[in-house]
Amino acid sequence: MSPSALTGLTAGDFRERVRRPVYLVVLLAAVGLGALAVPPVDGHWVILAIGDYRGTYNSAYVGVATALAGSLWLTLGGFYVVRKGIARDEETRVGQILAATPVRTPVFLASKFLSGFLVLASMLAVLALTALAMQLVRGEDRSVDPVALLKPFLVVALPLLALTAAAAVFFETVPLLRGGLGNVLWFLVALVVGLGGQSADAPLGGLGIGEANASMEAALTAAVGPGGNREYSLGFTQVDEPLKPFPWDGFDVEGALLLSRLLVVVIAVLLALLPALWFGRFDPSRGGAATAGEGEGVRNGAPLAAVREPGAVRAGVREPGAVHGAPPTAALTLPKTAVGTRRGGALPGRLLAGEVRILVGGLSPWWWLVAAVLTVAGLVVPIGLVTGLVLPAVWIWPVLVWSRLGTQQVENDVEGLLGAYPAVRRRLLAEWASGVVLTAVVGVAPLARMIAAADGPGIAAWLAGALFVPSLATFLGVVCRTHRVFQALYLPLWYLVMNGVAGLDFMGRVRTDGVPAGPTGAFYGAAALLLGLTFLAAGTRRRLTA
Repeated sequence: MSPSALTGLTAGDFRERVRRPVYLVVLLAAVGLGALAVPPVDGHWVILAIGDYRGTYNSAYVGVATALAGSLWLTLGGFYVVRKGIARDEETRVGQILAATPVRTPVFLASKFLSGFLVLASMLAVLALTALAMQLVRGEDRSVDPVALLKPFLVVALPLLALTAAAAVFFETVPLLRGGLGNVLWFLVALVVGLGGQSADAPLGGLGIGEANASMEAALTAAVGPGGNREYSLGFTQVDEPLKPFPWDGFDVEGALLLSRLLVVVIAVLLALLPALWFGRFDPSRGGAATAGEGEGVRNGAPLAAVREPGAVRAGVREPGAVHGAPPTAALTLPKTAVGTRRGGALPGRLLAGEVRILVGGLSPWWWLVAAVLTVAGLVVPIGLVTGLVLPAVWIWPVLVWSRLGTQQVENDVEGLLGAYPAVRRRLLAEWASGVVLTAVVGVAPLARMIAAADGPGIAAWLAGALFVPSLATFLGVVCRTHRVFQALYLPLWYLVMNGVAGLDFMGRVRTDGVPAGPTGAFYGAAALLLGLTFLAAGTRRRLTA
């Protein structure tokens, strides 16, 4: 296979990925995080600090703070952008065409790795421009040093993004990891990397910020003297008083640091090519579809590998590996009311019941068993543990099911069928309501305990969360047309609430004097706004495609 062919495969895949809505969503989130990394000089939050101090907003400090914040987000959210390239080739039958060409498996895997890496690198380039803009906007030091500004992006962020792109390829070739379970597992992996990688003893230098930390501490000592609070902080943190600036001109890239970052890139390349040992490249003579997926379905009379996410279904066929172990023969049954042609649509109750059956269809008994255990725990443990532990648990367990809201008609190839339904808003409202029903069923125990304790603010927060989460899932599903965006955004949101960020607390976990500290009313408003935007987006797409 010639280098030009590899370039063509990579370029084509890159262009296809950057046209997807999920790319824009994650990119905008990265730009927003880059702006947060350089808060106003009198701001009360911080991303990067040493004790009560931060560096002056020059190119060196702005570059490090933005590169670190951006690399952590792109390591997490970017994974959901660049994965599913192999599955998409399978679904569009490009993979079967490639199987008939001289394309070798390592070349195919390399093209997926390179295209994913280029997608993430393009986001990083926009983030670097954001850093430059923030330096000029904040105005503490407007003299631009391009080397100091870009060095952290090249040394710290790029190797992490290479590892992320490689992991996306690897996860897609391992049956257990290619679906929703892999999405959740990557969130945990990214969390461990983000927290553990800050340590000076982390393997291969962790995030690669050891040299920067040591250099900043030395500059701080030279500016204010030894002693005082020198605790290093990386992450969104609220502070009582604005941080005090100190001059810092950046860090030097020494041989050991450069070697460790190159080793990360080498490991990423090896991880991306490792599946060549078992991946069949859609070749039937090597197991073909069974190698790419876990079994075969049938679409248009031809075999179709089950590379799709867990729970992915086709009309009349459920692929193996459905959500939490659903039986491979379970079929997607559309309620008769869902496709009726009578003006005004079906009876609301029957339509809602049908949407609930579709949403929870294929959930295994084990999934319901865990939900039952959480319900029992919510009824018997002390009330403090209910709001502190059980409530967050029931607000995370259905994440893979919530993420199906607004996406099933697209991912299951029934969008054309449902397009004949005369009342789009009614069907969409019923789909959203099915998510509210599921949320209420799973979270009923904490609600019952709060009712018994006459915890009015807690009840209000619970109701706000029960409306907000399905609204967010449905909006992202309709706009982005994939379940991965909700998973990418909701997991960090839930994690921030678990870490006590009251401003984002949609469930009433963070409490002050026993009362939820979060802006409960704001989440009622957010739920209504998201639902309205969902109807607007769905109606606009229907008119444009009519």
